[in-house]
Amino acid sequence: MSGFDEVRGRVEAAFADRSRLADPAHRDAVMAAMNGLDQGALRVAEKVDGEWRVNAWLMQAVNLYFAITTMEVHEYGPFQARDKIPLKKDLEQAGVRLVPGGIVRFGAFLEPGVVVLPGFVNVGARVATGSMVDTWATVGSCAQVGRNVHIAGGCGIGGVLEPPGARPNIVEDGVFLGSRCILVEGVLVEEDAVLGANVCITGSTPIIDVTGPQEVVHKGRVPARSVVIPGTRPKAYPAGTYQIPCALIVGRRSASTDKKVSLNQALRDFEVQV
Repeated sequence: MSGFDEVRGRVEAAFADRSRLADPAHRDAVMAAMNGLDQGALRVAEKVDGEWRVNAWLMQAVNLYFAITTMEVHEYGPFQARDKIPLKKDLEQAGVRLVPGGIVRFGAFLEPGVVVLPGFVNVGARVATGSMVDTWATVGSCAQVGRNVHIAGGCGIGGVLEPPGARPNIVEDGVFLGSRCILVEGVLVEEDAVLGANVCITGSTPIIDVTGPQEVVHKGRVPARSVVIPGTRPKAYPAGTYQIPCALIVGRRSASTDKKVSLNQALRDFEVQV
């Protein structure tokens, strides 16, 4: 974040007092922050000494960006859109493959080698090299996706914009998200994990490790190399006992330098639906 101290100060001041947005210097600071996100010089969350740190002021900048922009009509060939945020540009220079029907908004950053099929990457998000956003998959506002991640068809990685400083949804390097997976409310999926089809994890979803003699329950975090499937567990209510959703850790993806072989073996060993 070096070199952006003045920009940060003005963004934080404008977020505390929206009337400051009448000052061109504060509006320019918001745009400088957004351009920094779009070009990859800035990011909403970053891993420092093994822990994820959220840059709340950049979430503030995204929120303020909506306040300083107006609805405009944009022409994209035969298509028309009316929005406050334009689409991302210069994809060839960025080394990104974007298939027709795919949408990446300004303020998102894709590293070289990213592939976006007819999916959606929202403002403030970041996707690292070698990752694929498959058909009808969504990478929500400010979500962070690591290297060599496969986000299978229909997955929904939710956006987190408020409150500024809340952890966005984070998917670390080497993760495989099976079809129709859903991650919302600031979930962290650690490196090399495999989530089977239809796994839905919120901030309060029990993520239960059933591989040992006693269950171990996690919330908001899928441990590294976990193999996860959808599950249910009973919960008593006045009207009776019902099954509520959870996620089950049924094994561990073995460490291997050949990630593709490791993934295929994990899917065979644990019969994970993708």
